Amino acid sequence: MGFLKFFLELLVIAVLIYIISGRLMGPKVDIRKRILSVSLGIVLTTFLYWYSYLRFTDYMDLGAIQIVQDETSILWIGSMLLISMLLYLFFELFDPVELGESGDPKTGKAIFFIRWRNRLREQRRLSRILEISVRNGFSQALDFARHRGENDLELARAFRVTLEESGGIFIKFGQMLSTHTELFPPAFIRELGSLQQNVKPLTSEQVQRLLNEKLPYRIQDVFAEVDKEPIAAGSIGQVHKALLRNGDEVVVKLLRPDIRSIMRDDLNLLVAFTEWLSVKSAWINSIGIRDLAIGFASNMREEVNFNIEIRNTVQLGNIIGKSEYDIKVPKVYTEFSNDKIIVLEYLEGKSIAKGQELFDRYQVDRSEFARTILFSYLEQMFFNGIFHADPHPGNIFIDRMDGSPIILDFGAVGRLSDEQQKALNLFVIGIQQNDAEVMADAVMALVQDTHSIDRKKFEYAIGQSLMRISYIDKIPTRELIHSMFDIVRDFGLKFYPPVGTALRALIVLDSTIHTMDPNFDMFRESKTFAKKYKASYLFKPFTQPSATKEKLEEELAVWLPELMKVPKRLDRLVQRVESGKVILHHDVFSDKHNSMFVTQLFSRFVLLMTGITFGLVSAALLAIAQFIDTAYAVYLNIASYAGLFLSVVLLVRLSIQAIRDMKRTSGL
Repeated sequence: MGFLKFFLELLVIAVLIYIISGRLMGPKVDIRKRILSVSLGIVLTTFLYWYSYLRFTDYMDLGAIQIVQDETSILWIGSMLLISMLLYLFFELFDPVELGESGDPKTGKAIFFIRWRNRLREQRRLSRILEISVRNGFSQALDFARHRGENDLELARAFRVTLEESGGIFIKFGQMLSTHTELFPPAFIRELGSLQQNVKPLTSEQVQRLLNEKLPYRIQDVFAEVDKEPIAAGSIGQVHKALLRNGDEVVVKLLRPDIRSIMRDDLNLLVAFTEWLSVKSAWINSIGIRDLAIGFASNMREEVNFNIEIRNTVQLGNIIGKSEYDIKVPKVYTEFSNDKIIVLEYLEGKSIAKGQELFDRYQVDRSEFARTILFSYLEQMFFNGIFHADPHPGNIFIDRMDGSPIILDFGAVGRLSDEQQKALNLFVIGIQQNDAEVMADAVMALVQDTHSIDRKKFEYAIGQSLMRISYIDKIPTRELIHSMFDIVRDFGLKFYPPVGTALRALIVLDSTIHTMDPNFDMFRESKTFAKKYKASYLFKPFTQPSATKEKLEEELAVWLPELMKVPKRLDRLVQRVESGKVILHHDVFSDKHNSMFVTQLFSRFVLLMTGITFGLVSAALLAIAQFIDTAYAVYLNIASYAGLFLSVVLLVRLSIQAIRDMKRTSGL
């Protein structure tokens, strides 16, 4: 009975400690870590209190009030509160935070111990990857290659072998990097371009099981026949031919069952690996490889959700279907598709890099074929803002039935805002007119954080780039876009991610078209399209009067209510000016975010100074008390210890808030 009584009294104290510690540590305290820290704090301090004092007393016969009145109990309860707060600080400091898609902390509800288990597993895997890099000489090569151009071939080969042996996501990351010809020297592009994934195809039994589990209907109710041998297999999924019961030929794209666990394990590791690379090499850090890894991780998470690819395919199918350019996009059978399976129309053809026999059979004009593809892509970018972002030769086919172009695989799609579409068009017009000022205007609209840029120097750099391509018959598209990336990077700027995606897609498209028609001048054709775009924009009110009328009506419907309020507002403004009530004022604190930031910073500074002051004064009083030989010295000691206790509480609270803010803002 005595033990039960003591336990209940301890439980009441624990609840009080839980409430008080929460109030002292501030808002937004993690409940699980708070319960854990209070529980451990109570267990540790109670054991020490019992071991050092209580076991020598008859505490079972004492009441709760008698125990609390004992000065040693006050020390016990105070230590319980302080240690609980310090344990929470420890958990907050060393709690592994999983990064989300953008590289920011993920706000998931995974249990603390599960996160630690995942982090330990990731650390073991990362250690193996770093061991691979050392074994292949990549780490040593990085130490010597401080700048671009130094020992490129050896470094590129070591990098490629490291990614190859790391496998999975790391190989796909290397393949993606091989498209960034604006960032890496030729040796890297060649080595990374040779990366191949040897993916073992799913067995017939696995295919059957996936169809049974993921297909929204019974297999026999949807398909008359399914070929269990894949026509293509990759790291994300694999594709099978099939025949619907209505006689339509289709392909079935299946998501690999293990891909989500691979994503979970390797994408965070990839970001950590690129952080290590950035620390090891100033050059690699300058190209923003961590940002590339975060963007790649975000795209990969989208690719494993087939609902996104279904939406992309439907969107671009509708856009291209209404275009004047005759390009085929496979139809999606949405009633049979979901986030794990896609059923698509089967379009038989060959990659344009290997379709010579089909070009000859249908006597297709290669230049006209290339022009159709290019103009379709430019229309997607300039007019619609949604574009196919991965135009490599494996995704652009020539139809075996009639020799027309086919675009496949819409897992990677870019989206541009209206302003970015207009700026890209202005970019092409600026090159066409050889006007550095126009191009500067265009680029300024395509990059982030332009407030600190020196406009004259920026225009001069663009003008110098234009001079290098002036008075030549054929403008090299790759060189021009690379020079823009170089200028933007030299001025400490970054293209908006969708803009960078669009420019890189044009580089890849240029390379793809040249596999079919080496003499195709992509930029000259782009200027032709820009002229057509400009003419259609200028004459649109005359060629499409009904569409223009509808647009004006939409704009008037938005603006008319506001315009009707203008006279009344002007009248009120004049009255306030006449009465002297209008005062124009603007400062840093007029912005709500700035005001909150400064207020928060000042309040924390006050808490910090208060905590330090309590600590210094208490330490001084404690030192003075040692030289006082009277009964009053005990009160001075109590006040000193209480002051030190308050100082520690304030500093712990500040530390917890600072750690939480750092995790939220830096993602570390």
